[in-house]
Amino acid sequence: MSLGMLTRQIIHCSKNQISFPYGLPLALFLLPSCWIFGSANLSACQTDGLPDSRPNIVLIMADDLGWKDLHCYGNENLETPNLDQLAKEGMLFTNAYAASPVCTPTRAAMMTGESPARLNITNHAPGHPPGYQKPGTEIKTVPWQRNLPLDRVTIAEQLKANGYATGFVGKWHLSHQNKKSDGPTEPELRAEHQGFDINIGGCSFGGPPSYFEPYRIPNISSNEQLNYLPDRCSQECINFIEANQDKPFFLCWWNYSVHYPFEAPQSLIQKYEKRKGPGIENPTYAAMIEGMDRAIGKLLTNLDRLNLTENTLIIFTSDNGPFAANVKPLRGEKGYLYEGGIRVPAIVKWSGKVKPKTVSQTPVISMDFHATILDAVGIDADPSNHPDGTSLTGLLTGTSSLNRDAIYFHYPNYAFHKKNRPGSAIRCGDFKLIKHYDDNSVELYNLKEDLSESNDLAESMPDKMIELKNKLETWMADTDAKVPANAN
Repeated sequence: MSLGMLTRQIIHCSKNQISFPYGLPLALFLLPSCWIFGSANLSACQTDGLPDSRPNIVLIMADDLGWKDLHCYGNENLETPNLDQLAKEGMLFTNAYAASPVCTPTRAAMMTGESPARLNITNHAPGHPPGYQKPGTEIKTVPWQRNLPLDRVTIAEQLKANGYATGFVGKWHLSHQNKKSDGPTEPELRAEHQGFDINIGGCSFGGPPSYFEPYRIPNISSNEQLNYLPDRCSQECINFIEANQDKPFFLCWWNYSVHYPFEAPQSLIQKYEKRKGPGIENPTYAAMIEGMDRAIGKLLTNLDRLNLTENTLIIFTSDNGPFAANVKPLRGEKGYLYEGGIRVPAIVKWSGKVKPKTVSQTPVISMDFHATILDAVGIDADPSNHPDGTSLTGLLTGTSSLNRDAIYFHYPNYAFHKKNRPGSAIRCGDFKLIKHYDDNSVELYNLKEDLSESNDLAESMPDKMIELKNKLETWMADTDAKVPANAN
Protein backbone atom coordinates (compact mmCIF):
# COMPACT_ATOMS: atom_id res chain seq x y z
CA MET A 1 0.00 0.00 0.00
CA SER A 2 1.33 3.45 -0.94
CA LEU A 3 1.72 6.19 1.64
CA GLY A 4 -1.05 8.18 -0.03
CA MET A 5 -3.45 5.23 0.09
CA LEU A 6 -2.59 4.63 3.73
CA THR A 7 -3.23 8.29 4.53
CA ARG A 8 -6.68 8.21 2.94
CA GLN A 9 -7.54 4.96 4.70
CA ILE A 10 -6.55 6.43 8.07
CA ILE A 11 -8.68 9.53 7.45
CA HIS A 12 -11.65 7.48 6.25
CA CYS A 13 -11.50 5.24 9.30
CA SER A 14 -11.21 8.22 11.61
CA LYS A 15 -14.36 9.74 10.13
CA ASN A 16 -16.37 6.58 10.59
CA GLN A 17 -14.83 5.57 13.90
CA ILE A 18 -13.67 2.25 12.48
CA SER A 19 -10.90 0.18 14.02
CA PHE A 20 -7.36 0.69 12.72
CA PRO A 21 -7.00 -0.56 9.13
CA TYR A 22 -4.98 -3.57 8.04
CA GLY A 23 -3.96 -4.41 11.59
CA LEU A 24 -1.66 -1.39 11.82
CA PRO A 25 -0.08 -1.04 15.27
CA LEU A 26 -1.32 1.63 17.64
CA ALA A 27 2.20 3.05 17.79
CA LEU A 28 1.87 4.26 14.20
CA PHE A 29 -1.04 6.48 15.19
CA LEU A 30 0.97 8.02 18.01
CA LEU A 31 3.68 9.26 15.67
CA PRO A 32 3.77 12.99 14.77
CA SER A 33 1.26 13.64 12.03
CA CYS A 34 3.92 14.90 9.64
CA TRP A 35 5.66 11.50 9.76
CA ILE A 36 2.44 9.78 8.78
CA PHE A 37 1.57 12.25 6.04
CA GLY A 38 4.91 12.25 4.26
CA SER A 39 8.15 14.15 4.01
CA ALA A 40 6.46 17.16 2.39
CA ASN A 41 5.01 17.98 5.78
CA LEU A 42 8.19 17.71 7.82
CA SER A 43 8.40 21.49 8.04
CA ALA A 44 5.10 21.48 9.89
CA CYS A 45 6.49 19.41 12.78
CA GLN A 46 7.58 21.58 15.66
CA THR A 47 10.39 20.80 18.04
CA ASP A 48 9.16 20.33 21.59
CA GLY A 49 9.48 23.49 23.61
CA LEU A 50 9.70 25.85 20.63
CA PRO A 51 6.77 28.10 19.65
CA ASP A 52 4.81 27.15 16.58
CA SER A 53 5.31 29.98 14.09
CA ARG A 54 2.93 28.71 11.43
CA PRO A 55 0.17 31.21 10.63
CA ASN A 56 -3.34 30.97 11.94
CA ILE A 57 -5.92 30.84 9.15
CA VAL A 58 -9.26 32.66 9.21
CA LEU A 59 -11.40 31.96 6.12
CA ILE A 60 -14.54 34.11 6.06
CA MET A 61 -17.07 33.58 3.29
CA ALA A 62 -20.27 35.53 2.77
CA ASP A 63 -23.30 33.91 1.16
CA ASP A 64 -24.79 35.52 -1.96
CA LEU A 65 -22.75 38.72 -1.57
CA GLY A 66 -22.32 40.51 -4.88
CA TRP A 67 -19.20 42.10 -6.34
CA LYS A 68 -20.48 45.63 -5.73
CA ASP A 69 -22.02 44.94 -2.32
CA LEU A 70 -19.28 46.58 -0.22
CA HIS A 71 -18.34 50.22 0.19
CA CYS A 72 -14.73 49.45 -0.74
CA TYR A 73 -16.00 48.00 -4.04
CA GLY A 74 -17.73 51.20 -5.00
CA ASN A 75 -21.13 51.21 -3.29
CA GLU A 76 -20.83 54.57 -1.56
CA ASN A 77 -24.29 54.36 0.03
CA LEU A 78 -23.38 51.24 2.01
CA GLU A 79 -21.40 51.29 5.24
CA THR A 80 -18.98 48.38 5.61
CA PRO A 81 -16.19 49.97 7.68
CA ASN A 82 -14.63 46.75 8.95
CA LEU A 83 -14.22 45.08 5.57
CA ASP A 84 -13.10 48.43 4.14
CA GLN A 85 -10.40 48.54 6.81
CA LEU A 86 -9.40 44.96 6.04
CA ALA A 87 -8.93 45.99 2.40
CA LYS A 88 -6.80 48.95 3.46
CA GLU A 89 -4.59 46.62 5.48
CA GLY A 90 -4.27 44.00 2.74
CA MET A 91 -4.99 43.21 -0.90
CA LEU A 92 -8.31 43.77 -2.67
CA PHE A 93 -9.02 41.70 -5.78
CA THR A 94 -11.05 43.29 -8.57
CA ASN A 95 -11.23 40.11 -10.67
CA ALA A 96 -12.02 37.44 -8.08
CA TYR A 97 -14.40 34.65 -9.04
CA ALA A 98 -16.45 32.05 -7.24
CA ALA A 99 -15.99 28.53 -8.54
CA SER A 100 -19.69 28.40 -9.37
CA PRO A 101 -22.68 30.74 -9.66
CA VAL A 102 -24.39 28.77 -6.83
CA CYS A 103 -23.26 27.89 -3.35
CA THR A 104 -22.71 24.14 -2.81
CA PRO A 105 -20.20 23.69 -5.66
CA THR A 106 -18.13 26.66 -4.49
CA ARG A 107 -18.06 25.33 -0.93
CA ALA A 108 -16.94 21.90 -2.11
CA ALA A 109 -14.22 23.53 -4.22
CA MET A 110 -13.02 25.48 -1.17
CA MET A 111 -12.80 22.33 0.92
CA THR A 112 -11.02 20.12 -1.64
CA GLY A 113 -9.24 22.49 -4.02
CA GLU A 114 -10.91 20.77 -6.96
CA SER A 115 -13.25 22.36 -9.49
CA PRO A 116 -16.98 21.60 -9.29
CA ALA A 117 -16.68 19.89 -12.69
CA ARG A 118 -14.05 17.46 -11.43
CA LEU A 119 -15.97 16.84 -8.20
CA ASN A 120 -19.27 16.47 -10.09
CA ILE A 121 -20.77 18.70 -7.42
CA THR A 122 -22.21 21.18 -9.88
CA ASN A 123 -25.48 22.42 -8.38
CA HIS A 124 -26.77 23.69 -5.08
CA ALA A 125 -28.16 21.02 -2.76
CA PRO A 126 -30.69 19.56 -2.97
CA GLY A 127 -31.46 21.19 -6.32
CA HIS A 128 -33.82 19.71 -8.86
CA PRO A 129 -34.66 15.99 -8.80
CA PRO A 130 -32.65 13.61 -11.01
CA GLY A 131 -33.60 13.79 -14.66
CA TYR A 132 -35.27 17.18 -14.30
CA GLN A 133 -36.29 18.74 -17.60
CA LYS A 134 -37.22 22.40 -17.62
CA PRO A 135 -40.55 22.95 -19.39
CA GLY A 136 -40.05 24.11 -22.95
CA THR A 137 -36.53 22.69 -23.25
CA GLU A 138 -35.12 19.57 -24.83
CA ILE A 139 -32.37 18.76 -22.33
CA LYS A 140 -32.32 17.00 -18.98
CA THR A 141 -30.21 18.21 -16.09
CA VAL A 142 -27.08 16.20 -15.41
CA PRO A 143 -26.91 13.90 -12.38
CA TRP A 144 -24.62 15.36 -9.74
CA GLN A 145 -23.21 14.57 -6.33
CA ARG A 146 -25.37 16.33 -3.72
CA ASN A 147 -22.96 16.23 -0.80
CA LEU A 148 -19.26 16.10 -0.07
CA PRO A 149 -18.44 12.38 0.27
CA LEU A 150 -16.49 11.11 3.27
CA ASP A 151 -13.68 9.81 1.11
CA ARG A 152 -12.79 13.33 -0.06
CA VAL A 153 -9.89 14.73 1.97
CA THR A 154 -10.69 18.27 3.06
CA ILE A 155 -8.35 21.10 3.92
CA ALA A 156 -9.60 20.88 7.51
CA GLU A 157 -8.49 17.24 7.71
CA GLN A 158 -5.07 18.10 6.37
CA LEU A 159 -4.59 20.99 8.77
CA LYS A 160 -5.88 18.98 11.72
CA ALA A 161 -3.49 16.14 10.88
CA ASN A 162 -0.68 18.71 11.00
CA GLY A 163 -1.47 20.04 14.45
CA TYR A 164 -4.06 22.74 13.77
CA ALA A 165 -7.17 23.29 15.83
CA THR A 166 -10.06 23.43 13.39
CA GLY A 167 -13.36 25.22 13.88
CA PHE A 168 -16.38 25.69 11.65
CA VAL A 169 -19.10 28.28 12.22
CA GLY A 170 -22.05 29.11 9.96
CA LYS A 171 -23.42 27.67 6.72
CA TRP A 172 -22.04 24.30 5.57
CA HIS A 173 -24.55 23.14 2.91
CA LEU A 174 -22.40 20.17 1.90
CA SER A 175 -24.28 17.49 3.82
CA HIS A 176 -27.58 17.01 1.99
CA GLN A 177 -28.88 13.45 2.13
CA ASN A 178 -31.71 12.15 -0.03
CA LYS A 179 -34.57 10.75 2.02
CA LYS A 180 -35.11 7.05 1.53
CA SER A 181 -38.62 5.71 1.13
CA ASP A 182 -37.59 2.20 2.25
CA GLY A 183 -35.63 3.10 5.36
CA PRO A 184 -34.12 5.81 7.55
CA THR A 185 -32.25 8.70 6.04
CA GLU A 186 -28.47 8.43 6.28
CA PRO A 187 -26.84 10.77 8.82
CA GLU A 188 -25.74 14.14 7.52
CA LEU A 189 -22.05 14.48 6.64
CA ARG A 190 -21.65 17.73 8.54
CA ALA A 191 -18.43 19.64 9.12
CA GLU A 192 -17.50 17.65 12.24
CA HIS A 193 -17.24 14.56 10.00
CA GLN A 194 -14.94 16.39 7.57
CA GLY A 195 -12.05 17.43 9.81
CA PHE A 196 -13.46 20.14 12.09
CA ASP A 197 -13.08 19.89 15.86
CA ILE A 198 -16.21 21.96 16.40
CA ASN A 199 -19.17 22.78 14.20
CA ILE A 200 -21.60 25.52 15.17
CA GLY A 201 -24.49 25.92 12.74
CA GLY A 202 -23.15 23.89 9.84
CA CYS A 203 -25.77 21.50 8.46
CA SER A 204 -27.68 20.84 5.24
CA PHE A 205 -29.51 24.17 5.36
CA GLY A 206 -29.00 26.54 2.45
CA GLY A 207 -30.37 29.42 4.50
CA PRO A 208 -31.49 29.85 8.08
CA PRO A 209 -35.20 29.52 8.88
CA SER A 210 -34.72 32.77 10.80
CA TYR A 211 -31.92 35.24 11.50
CA PHE A 212 -33.44 35.89 14.91
CA GLU A 213 -34.05 33.60 17.88
CA PRO A 214 -35.27 30.95 17.63
CA TYR A 215 -33.06 30.26 14.61
CA ARG A 216 -34.35 26.66 14.29
CA ILE A 217 -30.88 25.56 13.15
CA PRO A 218 -30.29 22.10 14.69
CA ASN A 219 -26.76 22.66 16.03
CA ILE A 220 -26.98 26.16 17.50
CA SER A 221 -28.27 26.34 21.05
CA SER A 222 -30.49 29.16 22.27
CA ASN A 223 -28.86 32.41 23.40
CA GLU A 224 -31.32 35.27 23.72
CA GLN A 225 -28.55 37.75 24.61
CA LEU A 226 -27.18 37.33 21.08
CA ASN A 227 -30.45 37.51 19.19
CA TYR A 228 -29.14 38.23 15.68
CA LEU A 229 -27.49 35.27 13.95
CA PRO A 230 -24.38 37.10 12.63
CA ASP A 231 -23.64 38.39 16.14
CA ARG A 232 -24.12 34.93 17.59
CA CYS A 233 -21.80 33.34 15.01
CA SER A 234 -19.21 36.04 15.60
CA GLN A 235 -19.18 35.25 19.32
CA GLU A 236 -18.76 31.54 18.59
CA CYS A 237 -15.75 32.42 16.42
CA ILE A 238 -14.30 34.51 19.24
CA ASN A 239 -14.84 31.66 21.70
CA PHE A 240 -12.96 29.32 19.37
CA ILE A 241 -9.92 31.55 18.94
CA GLU A 242 -9.78 32.29 22.67
CA ALA A 243 -9.75 28.56 23.42
CA ASN A 244 -7.03 27.87 20.82
CA GLN A 245 -4.87 30.98 20.97
CA ASP A 246 -1.81 29.06 22.14
CA LYS A 247 -1.60 26.86 19.04
CA PRO A 248 -2.18 27.36 15.33
CA PHE A 249 -5.83 27.31 14.34
CA PHE A 250 -8.00 27.19 11.24
CA LEU A 251 -11.28 29.04 11.63
CA CYS A 252 -13.77 28.64 8.82
CA TRP A 253 -16.61 31.16 9.23
CA TRP A 254 -19.06 30.79 6.40
CA ASN A 255 -21.77 33.35 7.04
CA TYR A 256 -25.42 32.62 6.44
CA SER A 257 -25.62 36.32 5.56
CA VAL A 258 -26.73 37.66 3.15
CA HIS A 259 -28.82 34.70 1.98
CA TYR A 260 -32.60 35.07 2.23
CA PRO A 261 -34.78 35.34 4.29
CA PHE A 262 -33.96 39.03 4.21
CA GLU A 263 -33.94 39.99 7.90
CA ALA A 264 -31.90 42.52 9.86
CA PRO A 265 -32.08 44.61 13.04
CA GLN A 266 -34.81 47.22 12.70
CA SER A 267 -32.43 50.08 13.49
CA LEU A 268 -30.27 49.18 10.46
CA ILE A 269 -33.29 48.76 8.21
CA GLN A 270 -34.57 52.22 9.17
CA LYS A 271 -31.12 53.66 8.49
CA TYR A 272 -31.14 52.39 4.92
CA GLU A 273 -34.78 53.18 4.26
CA LYS A 274 -33.67 56.81 4.48
CA ARG A 275 -31.02 56.12 1.81
CA LYS A 276 -33.20 54.11 -0.56
CA GLY A 277 -32.20 54.75 -4.15
CA PRO A 278 -29.37 53.71 -6.51
CA GLY A 279 -27.26 51.10 -4.71
CA ILE A 280 -29.85 50.71 -1.92
CA GLU A 281 -32.84 49.28 -3.76
CA ASN A 282 -33.61 46.93 -0.86
CA PRO A 283 -33.02 48.57 2.56
CA THR A 284 -33.26 45.24 4.41
CA TYR A 285 -30.62 43.68 2.16
CA ALA A 286 -28.33 46.67 2.74
CA ALA A 287 -28.95 46.37 6.48
CA MET A 288 -27.95 42.69 6.34
CA ILE A 289 -24.66 43.62 4.69
CA GLU A 290 -23.81 46.15 7.40
CA GLY A 291 -24.95 43.68 10.07
CA MET A 292 -22.55 41.08 8.69
CA ASP A 293 -19.75 43.65 8.50
CA ARG A 294 -20.38 44.61 12.12
CA ALA A 295 -20.17 40.97 13.21
CA ILE A 296 -16.92 40.46 11.27
CA GLY A 297 -15.53 43.58 12.93
CA LYS A 298 -16.04 42.01 16.36
CA LEU A 299 -13.93 39.02 15.35
CA LEU A 300 -11.18 41.21 13.89
CA THR A 301 -11.13 43.34 17.05
CA ASN A 302 -10.68 40.26 19.20
CA LEU A 303 -7.84 38.97 17.03
CA ASP A 304 -6.14 42.28 17.82
CA ARG A 305 -6.99 42.01 21.52
CA LEU A 306 -5.41 38.57 21.73
CA ASN A 307 -2.31 39.71 19.78
CA LEU A 308 -3.06 37.17 17.07
CA THR A 309 -3.48 39.43 14.04
CA GLU A 310 0.20 39.64 13.20
CA ASN A 311 0.40 35.88 12.63
CA THR A 312 -2.98 35.30 11.01
CA LEU A 313 -3.80 34.93 7.32
CA ILE A 314 -7.30 36.38 6.85
CA ILE A 315 -9.28 35.67 3.68
CA PHE A 316 -12.68 37.13 2.90
CA THR A 317 -14.79 36.30 -0.15
CA SER A 318 -18.28 35.23 -1.31
CA ASP A 319 -19.65 31.95 -2.64
CA ASN A 320 -21.42 33.44 -5.68
CA GLY A 321 -23.20 36.54 -6.92
CA PRO A 322 -26.28 38.03 -5.26
CA PHE A 323 -29.74 36.50 -5.32
CA ALA A 324 -31.65 39.75 -5.82
CA ALA A 325 -29.55 42.89 -5.93
CA ASN A 326 -28.38 45.56 -8.34
CA VAL A 327 -25.19 44.17 -9.91
CA LYS A 328 -24.61 46.97 -12.44
CA PRO A 329 -22.42 47.30 -14.41
CA LEU A 330 -22.30 43.50 -14.36
CA ARG A 331 -24.80 41.28 -16.13
CA GLY A 332 -26.70 38.46 -14.48
CA GLU A 333 -26.82 37.37 -10.84
CA LYS A 334 -26.71 34.19 -8.76
CA GLY A 335 -27.28 31.17 -11.01
CA TYR A 336 -25.86 32.76 -14.17
CA LEU A 337 -22.46 32.34 -15.78
CA TYR A 338 -22.39 36.04 -16.64
CA GLU A 339 -20.13 38.19 -14.46
CA GLY A 340 -22.89 39.07 -12.01
CA GLY A 341 -23.22 35.43 -11.04
CA ILE A 342 -19.56 34.54 -10.55
CA ARG A 343 -17.50 37.70 -9.97
CA VAL A 344 -17.26 38.30 -6.21
CA PRO A 345 -15.41 40.45 -3.68
CA ALA A 346 -12.19 39.03 -2.24
CA ILE A 347 -9.82 40.56 0.31
CA VAL A 348 -6.68 39.04 1.83
CA LYS A 349 -4.76 40.38 4.82
CA TRP A 350 -1.51 38.80 5.99
CA SER A 351 0.53 41.11 8.18
CA GLY A 352 4.15 41.37 7.15
CA LYS A 353 3.46 39.46 3.94
CA VAL A 354 0.87 41.49 2.03
CA LYS A 355 1.57 45.16 1.47
CA PRO A 356 -1.34 47.30 2.74
CA LYS A 357 -3.59 49.16 0.32
CA THR A 358 -2.75 46.96 -2.63
CA VAL A 359 -5.18 46.16 -5.44
CA SER A 360 -4.81 43.19 -7.75
CA GLN A 361 -6.49 42.92 -11.14
CA THR A 362 -5.31 39.33 -11.60
CA PRO A 363 -8.19 36.87 -12.07
CA VAL A 364 -8.37 34.44 -9.14
CA ILE A 365 -10.89 31.71 -8.26
CA SER A 366 -12.10 29.89 -5.15
CA MET A 367 -9.74 26.91 -5.48
CA ASP A 368 -6.79 29.31 -5.33
CA PHE A 369 -7.56 30.07 -1.69
CA HIS A 370 -7.37 26.37 -0.85
CA ALA A 371 -3.97 26.15 -2.52
CA THR A 372 -2.83 29.37 -0.83
CA ILE A 373 -3.68 28.12 2.65
CA LEU A 374 -1.80 24.86 2.13
CA ASP A 375 1.18 26.77 0.74
CA ALA A 376 1.19 29.24 3.63
CA VAL A 377 1.25 26.38 6.13
CA GLY A 378 3.79 24.29 4.20
CA ILE A 379 1.58 21.33 3.28
CA ASP A 380 1.27 19.63 -0.10
CA ALA A 381 -2.13 18.80 -1.55
CA ASP A 382 -3.37 15.37 -0.52
CA PRO A 383 -2.41 12.67 -3.05
CA SER A 384 -6.08 11.84 -3.61
CA ASN A 385 -6.92 15.37 -4.73
CA HIS A 386 -6.26 16.94 -8.11
CA PRO A 387 -5.54 20.62 -7.42
CA ASP A 388 -7.40 22.94 -9.75
CA GLY A 389 -6.24 26.07 -7.94
CA THR A 390 -2.93 27.90 -7.82
CA SER A 391 -1.30 29.30 -4.71
CA LEU A 392 -1.49 33.08 -4.50
CA THR A 393 1.40 33.48 -2.05
CA GLY A 394 3.76 34.89 -4.67
CA LEU A 395 1.11 37.32 -5.87
CA LEU A 396 0.24 38.31 -2.30
CA THR A 397 3.82 38.90 -1.26
CA GLY A 398 4.83 40.59 -4.50
CA THR A 399 7.54 38.03 -5.21
CA SER A 400 6.00 36.61 -8.38
CA SER A 401 3.05 36.95 -10.72
CA LEU A 402 0.36 34.34 -11.27
CA ASN A 403 1.36 32.43 -14.37
CA ARG A 404 -1.91 30.89 -15.53
CA ASP A 405 -3.53 30.76 -18.92
CA ALA A 406 -7.21 30.62 -18.01
CA ILE A 407 -9.86 29.90 -15.40
CA TYR A 408 -12.94 27.77 -16.03
CA PHE A 409 -16.54 27.37 -14.87
CA HIS A 410 -19.07 24.58 -15.28
CA TYR A 411 -22.75 24.92 -14.41
CA PRO A 412 -24.73 22.38 -16.47
CA ASN A 413 -27.80 22.69 -14.23
CA TYR A 414 -30.81 24.90 -13.69
CA ALA A 415 -30.95 27.19 -10.68
CA PHE A 416 -34.14 27.53 -8.67
CA HIS A 417 -36.27 30.59 -9.41
CA LYS A 418 -33.98 31.58 -12.28
CA LYS A 419 -34.06 31.60 -16.05
CA ASN A 420 -30.43 30.60 -16.40
CA ARG A 421 -29.12 28.49 -19.25
CA PRO A 422 -26.96 25.45 -18.36
CA GLY A 423 -23.46 25.98 -19.65
CA SER A 424 -19.73 26.27 -19.16
CA ALA A 425 -17.36 29.21 -19.43
CA ILE A 426 -13.71 30.17 -19.76
CA ARG A 427 -11.94 33.42 -18.99
CA CYS A 428 -8.61 33.75 -20.77
CA GLY A 429 -6.90 37.12 -20.49
CA ASP A 430 -9.47 39.82 -21.19
CA PHE A 431 -11.75 37.46 -23.10
CA LYS A 432 -14.56 35.28 -21.82
CA LEU A 433 -16.50 32.63 -23.70
CA ILE A 434 -19.75 31.04 -22.52
CA LYS A 435 -21.04 27.81 -24.06
CA HIS A 436 -24.77 27.12 -23.68
CA TYR A 437 -26.12 23.56 -23.67
CA ASP A 438 -29.73 24.28 -24.59
CA ASP A 439 -28.76 25.13 -28.18
CA ASN A 440 -24.94 24.62 -28.26
CA SER A 441 -24.42 28.30 -28.95
CA VAL A 442 -21.48 30.36 -27.67
CA GLU A 443 -21.00 33.97 -26.63
CA LEU A 444 -17.69 35.81 -26.59
CA TYR A 445 -16.92 39.02 -24.70
CA ASN A 446 -13.96 41.32 -24.12
CA LEU A 447 -14.32 42.08 -20.42
CA LYS A 448 -11.75 44.86 -20.48
CA GLU A 449 -13.82 46.82 -22.97
CA ASP A 450 -17.26 45.41 -22.19
CA LEU A 451 -17.66 44.56 -18.50
CA SER A 452 -21.44 44.40 -18.86
CA GLU A 453 -21.16 41.62 -21.50
CA SER A 454 -23.44 43.43 -23.91
CA ASN A 455 -21.43 43.07 -27.14
CA ASP A 456 -21.16 39.44 -28.29
CA LEU A 457 -18.01 39.05 -30.43
CA ALA A 458 -18.50 35.40 -31.42
CA GLU A 459 -19.29 36.20 -35.04
CA SER A 460 -16.91 39.12 -35.50
CA MET A 461 -13.92 37.29 -33.91
CA PRO A 462 -14.31 33.68 -35.11
CA ASP A 463 -10.65 32.76 -34.56
CA LYS A 464 -10.72 33.86 -30.91
CA MET A 465 -14.06 32.12 -30.45
CA ILE A 466 -12.69 28.83 -31.80
CA GLU A 467 -9.51 29.14 -29.74
CA LEU A 468 -11.37 29.58 -26.45
CA LYS A 469 -14.02 26.99 -27.31
CA ASN A 470 -11.28 24.43 -27.93
CA LYS A 471 -9.56 25.33 -24.64
CA LEU A 472 -12.83 24.97 -22.78
CA GLU A 473 -13.64 21.61 -24.32
CA THR A 474 -10.12 20.32 -23.58
CA TRP A 475 -10.53 21.33 -19.94
CA MET A 476 -13.94 19.68 -19.78
CA ALA A 477 -12.50 16.43 -21.07
CA ASP A 478 -9.68 16.64 -18.52
CA THR A 479 -12.10 17.13 -15.63
CA ASP A 480 -14.66 14.63 -16.95
CA ALA A 481 -17.27 17.37 -16.86
CA LYS A 482 -20.82 16.06 -17.26
CA VAL A 483 -23.10 17.74 -19.80
CA PRO A 484 -26.91 17.61 -20.08
CA ALA A 485 -28.54 14.87 -22.08
CA ASN A 486 -30.99 15.50 -24.89
CA ALA A 487 -34.47 14.66 -23.67
CA ASN A 488 -35.55 13.09 -26.96
